[in-house]
Amino acid sequence: METPIIAEAAENQPLLPGRVPVALITGASRGIGRGIALELAHAGFSLVLNYASHESAAREAKAQADACLADPEASTEIFGADIASAADRRDLLHFTRARFGRLDLLISNAGVAPRVRADLLEAGEESFDRLMAVNLKGPFFLIQAAARWMLEQKEQGTIPGYRPRIVLIGSISAYTASVNRGDYCISKAGLAMVTRLFAVRLAEADIPVFEIRPGVIASDMTAGVKEKYDRLIAEGLSPIRRWGTPEDVGRAVAAVARDHFPFSTGEVINVDGGFHLHRL
Repeated sequence: METPIIAEAAENQPLLPGRVPVALITGASRGIGRGIALELAHAGFSLVLNYASHESAAREAKAQADACLADPEASTEIFGADIASAADRRDLLHFTRARFGRLDLLISNAGVAPRVRADLLEAGEESFDRLMAVNLKGPFFLIQAAARWMLEQKEQGTIPGYRPRIVLIGSISAYTASVNRGDYCISKAGLAMVTRLFAVRLAEADIPVFEIRPGVIASDMTAGVKEKYDRLIAEGLSPIRRWGTPEDVGRAVAAVARDHFPFSTGEVINVDGGFHLHRL
């Protein structure tokens, strides 16, 4: 994968971190990731928008975010990296450090669905391995590396009032069994535990960790099943009878970014129209 040249970013990097907080969003070129980017631009963040393969979409997302930047000193960058790749994860964080000198918010959003939905008894290892690498292993080790950097920044004490945060974008599939995409469900269930693990580990350093758990969201990932979910939503799949939007998820992330939950960590914030509610 071709990525921007890190050295070029480093040449223009000030010695000390800038004043504007920085958010790194994985999978930010489309859908939920783009919705998050726009909300965080409104919230006063500089942004690093990661993409895996859709560079043109990432450039469009950057242009939209640039138009929304609330702080005149804020800026937006894009960086191509496959979260499943250790080298790409390293380069992504290296680029963020070289360009901005700080990281205040990591949003682990990148994820993939099975290319083909297969019955549980017919599911193959290739699809399983791909989903675990992108949806679970990659986020785990990216969060690990980002958390180390956040701890380093706190120890240095060069950023006044520095209180970094980590947000994982999960799914109702963490607890909802879909037997024709079991690999996806398992990856999201694992991601829910990743949230808990890092929330416990980082609490003593005052680095809160949250999971935003979307329901049925209108995006590229759900475009192929639109007719099915139109019907289910109309029939009452969730108490709020409409599709969710990327903006709905983005607003939830922005609430965390603005530190509206100062005494919380490890929490799941459901953005699902009430799908999680048990009803009689």
